[in-house]
Amino acid sequence: MAGYLNLLLRLTIWFLLTADLSWDNLLLGVTIAVLLPRGATNPGTLKDWLYTLGEVVAAIPQAYKEAFEIMIYPHHHEAITLERAKPRRTPSLLFLDIFLITFTPKTIVQHYCEQGWYEVHRIQRRPTP
Repeated sequence: MAGYLNLLLRLTIWFLLTADLSWDNLLLGVTIAVLLPRGATNPGTLKDWLYTLGEVVAAIPQAYKEAFEIMIYPHHHEAITLERAKPRRTPSLLFLDIFLITFTPKTIVQHYCEQGWYEVHRIQRRPTP
């Protein structure tokens, strides 16, 4: 099942990059997604995939909320924080985690440390004490 989710993730990225839903592009995207090398890592559990995809869907209203906050109340302060990555994440799930953090307008992942940390840049209305 995780193999299908990985294929779906690759196709989604392909369609976002090409912005073309034609049959020719679909065939090309499926071909590329199948031919791309796969890691020899654990594919992850279906529970992890579904939970992370649910978080991505829930981030959409959060992103709109943050965008309006930035427009109405300018954010002049910045902070760089370290956030712990969830344990035993596959590369595909790490990508989705980074996408989730970066999707919202107030945060962006600057660096992923192999020790399991994300370096996150945030903008804030007021400096944290």
